[in-house]
Amino acid sequence: MYEMADRLVRGVESGKLSRREAVTRLVTLAAATFAGHAAVAETSTTGPTVPTFKSVGLNHIALRVTDIPRSREFYGKHLGLKTLRESPRNCFMSAGGNNFLAMFRAQSPGLDHYCYTIDRYEPDEAVRRLDSAGLKPERHSDRVYFDDPDGIQLQLTNEWGDYPGDRP
Repeated sequence: MYEMADRLVRGVESGKLSRREAVTRLVTLAAATFAGHAAVAETSTTGPTVPTFKSVGLNHIALRVTDIPRSREFYGKHLGLKTLRESPRNCFMSAGGNNFLAMFRAQSPGLDHYCYTIDRYEPDEAVRRLDSAGLKPERHSDRVYFDDPDGIQLQLTNEWGDYPGDRP
């Protein structure tokens, strides 16, 4: 999925894709990925399964970037994201609705984590369920993190999360 998203960004940068086409394709990619995971869960070899959680949306994506102002300008210019909050170490940009892009200054670029909004999210219960599922959750305040099979970090949150802080 990362390579496909990267190709879309390169398409926008080169002018081969409009911003609207890239957003449409990213949404389609995310929906297909989510649907694929749901289909796998439903056709498990041990019979129908109940998911550990019910995701109600992709809340945010957090990137490691080497230059916050440069990245802020890029996402503003090419995707129309608006800055919610910025410091020398991070930047949070609105991605529409309750969704946002978080960027953290780092030595090398990459995906830091991504976060799903969970129906009826409770941090203590999330940790318990992840433990029961054989995963190794880490709790930081009301945020709960765990890794997927490839070591990509996921975060779980409620509808608003606990940042970027400009939410009701």
